This record gives sequence, C-alpha cells and structure tokens, in this order.
Amino acid sequence: MRKTKHSWAAFVGQGNKKREKMTGENARILPKATHEERKKQEVKRKGKLKTLAGKLLKTVVGGKETVEKAGAEDVAGNLLKRPISRKGVEKGMPAEETICRFIEQGKFLEACDQIHNLEHSGNDGLGKSESLYALLAERMWTVVGEALSGSDRMLLEPLQSVGESLKWERQKEAEWLGNGLETESVSTWSPNFWRKDLEEKLTQCMTAQIPLFASSTNTDETALKQHLSHLETTFLPSLENRSNVFKEAGLLVTYARCCHASLCSHLATLTDSHCFSFSQILLIYEWSIKMYKSGSQACVRPGHIPQHSLSLGAQCFVWILLKTEEKLLAIARTEVGKALKEAFDIRKPPCADAAVIEILTEKTEAARQVSESLSEKVEAECLEECLRFLESYEDEVRSFLQLDGCPQICSSLQILENCCLLRTVWHKLTYICSVSTDQNVKVNGFLHRMEDDIMEHFLQTITSKVKGALKAYFKKCDSDFDCILETLKQSFLTFRKKKTAIYEAFIEAVNAIIVTEYMQALLTTPRKPSAMQRRRIVNKIEEDHRMMQTIFKECLGPAAGSLKDPIKAILDLIQTSDPEGMKIALLPILKEFPDLRKEHLSAVLDIKDSLSREDRAALLKAFRDNCRESETEANLLFADIEVKPRKYGLCGCLCC
Repeated sequence: MRKTKHSWAAFVGQGNKKREKMTGENARILPKATHEERKKQEVKRKGKLKTLAGKLLKTVVGGKETVEKAGAEDVAGNLLKRPISRKGVEKGMPAEETICRFIEQGKFLEACDQIHNLEHSGNDGLGKSESLYALLAERMWTVVGEALSGSDRMLLEPLQSVGESLKWERQKEAEWLGNGLETESVSTWSPNFWRKDLEEKLTQCMTAQIPLFASSTNTDETALKQHLSHLETTFLPSLENRSNVFKEAGLLVTYARCCHASLCSHLATLTDSHCFSFSQILLIYEWSIKMYKSGSQACVRPGHIPQHSLSLGAQCFVWILLKTEEKLLAIARTEVGKALKEAFDIRKPPCADAAVIEILTEKTEAARQVSESLSEKVEAECLEECLRFLESYEDEVRSFLQLDGCPQICSSLQILENCCLLRTVWHKLTYICSVSTDQNVKVNGFLHRMEDDIMEHFLQTITSKVKGALKAYFKKCDSDFDCILETLKQSFLTFRKKKTAIYEAFIEAVNAIIVTEYMQALLTTPRKPSAMQRRRIVNKIEEDHRMMQTIFKECLGPAAGSLKDPIKAILDLIQTSDPEGMKIALLPILKEFPDLRKEHLSAVLDIKDSLSREDRAALLKAFRDNCRESETEANLLFADIEVKPRKYGLCGCLCC
C-alpha cells in the first residue's frame, strides 16, 4: 500500500515539476500582469487538483487506514510535493493510478480506454469504474467551464480530448448495441449521460452570462430595447468569439445548440412574463427578425461554421419567431378583449366609435411596421376576438334583461346604443380590414338578435311604466307621467347623437306606445264626470299633448310631422262648440282611425261639456253612417282599447 501511494505521489510531483518549469519559461516572455494572472490560475488549479487527488486516493486505497488518519486532502497535498521519476511510474503503476494520471493531464480519451479495460477486468472493476467515470466527467466539465469563461489556448488540448471522449462514448454504445447487449445495461452506463450533462453545463454557463432583466418590475420599453441591444452587441459576440476553441475541439455543433437553447430560454422567459404588453412582445419579435435577417445565427457567423450548423441557427431563430408570434397573438386577443369589455360595459356610458375602431386596428398597424404577414395574422386575431366578445356580450345582455326587477329605462336604452355603436364600428371595419363573408354574417346575426331582444324589452319597459303612471291618471292630481316623459327626452337626445339607423323607427314605436296607453287611460275613465271634472280633464289633455308634441318634435325634428296624433283629433272634436262642426271634425278621425268603435266615441263624448242628448244622438248617427271596416291593419290604434259599453244612455234609453 505504501508503494502505491509513493507511485502516485511520484507521478503528481513530476507532473507539477514539469508544469512549474513550463510556467517559468513562459513567464520570461509574458507581461507582468499576465504572469501574475498565470500564478493565480496555477494556485487555483493546484487547489482543485488536491481535492481531485484526495477523491482519487479514496477510490484507489478503498478506505484504508492511511487515508482515514491523514485525511484525503492532506495526503493529496503531500503527494503533490513528492517527486518521483517517470521510470518508477511506468513500471509497476496500478491501473487506477494510471487513470488518475490521464485525468490530471487532461487526457480524457486515454482515461476512458483505461476505465473501460478496468470495468471488464473483474476484481470489483465495475464498482471502481463508476467512481472513476464520475471523476472523469467532473474534470471534463471543469475544463469546459474554464474554456467557456475565458479564451485560454492552453485548454484546447483538454477540450479536444473532451470531444474525443464523447465520440468514444458513442462508438462504445454502438458496439454494445451491435453485439446484442441489453438495452437497459447500455442506458444505465455512466458515459451514456455525458452528452446531456455537457449540454446542461454549457447552457447553464451561457445563461448565467446573460444580464438579468426584471420583467415583473420593469415594463419600460426603453429598458427592454437596451437589454436587447446588450444581447446583440455584447452577449452574442462574446459567445461567437469563444466558439473558435470549441470548433477546433470538434464541439461546435453542441456549442451552437447550447447557445441557441440559452437564448431561446431567455427570450421565452421574457415573452412569458405576464407584465409585458403587446408593444413589448412586438419589440422582441422585431429584434428576432433583425437577428435572423442579419445572418447572426445566435453566436456564430455563416462563414465560420459548417453548413449543418448554419441551418441549425436558422431553425433556432425560426423557433424563436414562432414562439414569440404565438405569444404576440395571444396578448393581442387578451388586450383587445379587455378593451372591448371596458368600452361596452353595460353600467357605463358608451364610448365613441373611433375609440373602438382604434382598439381593433392599432395593433394591426403596429405589426405592419414590422411584418406584413404578421399584421395580417394580428388583424385576423383581432376580428376573431371581436366575434368572441359579441358572443359573450349577447349572453351578458340576456342575463341583464332577465334580472329580477325591471331595469331602468336609461340602462336598457344604453345597451341599445351599444348595439348601434357596434353595428357602426363593424360597418367601418369591413372597409378597413379583410372581413370574411362568414364573419360578416355572424356579426350581423349577433347584432340583429341583440337589437331585437333589447328593443322588445325596452318597449315592454316603457309600456309598463307608462301604464303604471297613467293608472287613474285623470282622477288624481299627481303622477309620474311627466317625469317619465322628461327622462325619455333626455335619453332620446343622447341616443340621437349616435346617428343610428334605427333611431327614428325606435322613437316612433315609443310614441305609439305612449299615445295608445294615454288613450286607453282617457277612454276608460269612469263615466258621468262632473262639469268641473270634465273641464279639468280637457285642460290636462291639452297640457299633456303640448308636452308630448314638444318632446317628439325635439327628438325627431321634421319627421315628427308624420306621427299619428289621435289626441289632437280628440281635442279638436270635444273643443268644437257647435254640433255640425263636431260632425265635420269626426269625419277625418274616422278616415285616419277606421278601427274607432261606437263605445270609443261615446266615451269621448262623455268628456264633452254642455252636449245635449239630441246632439249626442246626431253624432252617434253620423258615426254609424260613415264608419267602415278597416281593410288593413295599419293605424289600428283603438282596436286594442277595451271600453265597456254603457247599459243606458243619458236619456234612459238604449239608443245612445
């Protein structure tokens, strides 16, 4: 055992002596600063070697007393200082010591062969080989890390030996599989993991050299531009400069792959940040296109690498572009959807159509500055997101309309305004964007259904509120009818500013409901009011008619002249003083409202002050002589107004 320790110490001492001699010779031709740096590296190397030697000794002696007492690293330190002749090393050196010598010298391929021989020699060679393979791999990755951290040409030979060892591993694996060795045995063989371990080591070291960018706290586009510029001008060129030594070592393909992996991982981390906006992801996409077009293949230039590595670099940036584009489109969908929800919040006033169009087109325009094909994809995503929003908005509107309690008039009208605004926006988009026929059909379907639902609901709401306000309206002094009319006026005037196509038809429908409900309330007033009550009712009709005329003229303008006005016709009839004049005033009423029935006219005549029984009978006779059945359903105002016929006339007979 003593002899074994002496042989290993002799080898280490001789190796150190030789290295010290080389260092002295180099010192004579190196500058002072370089000489000092070399001394530091030598001290560092000796420290690592002491640790390595201690580990190797534990493997060699198998945990014997000498190592246990002295301590592995102390023995290693003594071994480094003890000289021995090469002749002693060559004669009786055990296989483990020979392997350790090759590992220390950076002759990894020779160490691989020796470990392989030991592995198949029996005598617990398999157990020792696993430890030696682990130490060999540790030393190889140390060399790789040192080569990546600097440009020391002295590491070229050990790095070349790393490349040769990886080739050796692949060759042995092929031989074993060719000889029918069990796949499980090959898969668990330590060198089988070297290639993966090397890539992990390189990728880890490269990633560590990338400057940090706190995307979670730094959302400034200027900072991101500076970071990308640093990658372009500092990080990538530094990797390119160090690629030469890996090229000479036959490891360029692995090196390039790890460069690409580290860069892709970093950019993926940036684009996956939830804090980044569309414009920031677009900056990364634009930078990636720039790198791809400039021919800078992540770390090496086309002229410095073989053809297969060049294609690998192109694939790398294509992958980056695809992933960044995917993230870009996802963010476009998210931001457009969020902006549309805010713009068409049911509980907020509608926004301008120009603002909505900007939401749907600004990202397309920004993408067009980078790539025409990208802008087409962004535009398509924005349009699809608009469709998705309309589908969800339709569901939201339905839910809103089904709430317990009738929503306020202004809320219902606001939803209708939003539908009209969406129709206007979509119509303009068909000229700005490439809208497909299918998309156009879907959007118009959404809008038609929503407009029909909200119109029906709104008109039902108006009917309910007006009916409630006019209940016993002509018997009491106070009512909400005036307030309802004023609220409608304010809402209609706001709605009018949107210049929607359905505005006039909508106002006309509301006018018809109010007039119908008003006539219903008027004609169903209990009979036989006193003279004072009759005069008060007529005055009230005049005031209400004047207010309604003012409101609808203000909302519709000249178009208000075409509205049917039975209230004015009834006022003209009951305010005419002579019977013959009343007969004349009755004729246009019968012509304009052919569905007027006898009970309707009788209820109107009940409101007329100072009407004799003879004049009443004459008017009813004139009605019978001139009334006719309505041939169409147009202007059927009185058809749905039910008035119970009187059991007897004012004279006590059944004729009036």
